[in-house]
Amino acid sequence: MKHRRIRTFNTKVTYPEQNLDNDLCQAVVAGTTVYLRGQIGQDLDTSESVGVGDVSAQAEQAMANIAMLLGEAGGELEDIVKITIYLVDPRFREPVYQVVGKWLKGVYPVSTGIVVSALARPEWLVEIDAIAVLGGETTTP
Repeated sequence: MKHRRIRTFNTKVTYPEQNLDNDLCQAVVAGTTVYLRGQIGQDLDTSESVGVGDVSAQAEQAMANIAMLLGEAGGELEDIVKITIYLVDPRFREPVYQVVGKWLKGVYPVSTGIVVSALARPEWLVEIDAIAVLGGETTTP
């Protein structure tokens, strides 16, 4: 079975200021599992940074990207089973988790939060990646 790759790109175009040449994509659908690339405060259609200096606005854009990519993969937010949130400052945890909690209310994924020294660009304050399983039945306590 071939995997479906969504929104392919090359890092030469995405990161022209860096000496990179990697063929990547925003999402891979492998069977019923969707693996999403880490999403940041960047518009997927224009590559423009969104919410520079505002971690909540960046988290909103990242979650909007996740919702859009899942839709393109044939899924929805309710299909998310795992998220990982990368923060450049532990003080950003509360505002970011408030945004994520709003988007994933009632979904109950497992979650990992990590504080890192930096992300790929200095203006990025948060990155969120997700794994989803399409067509699953959701049960909650």
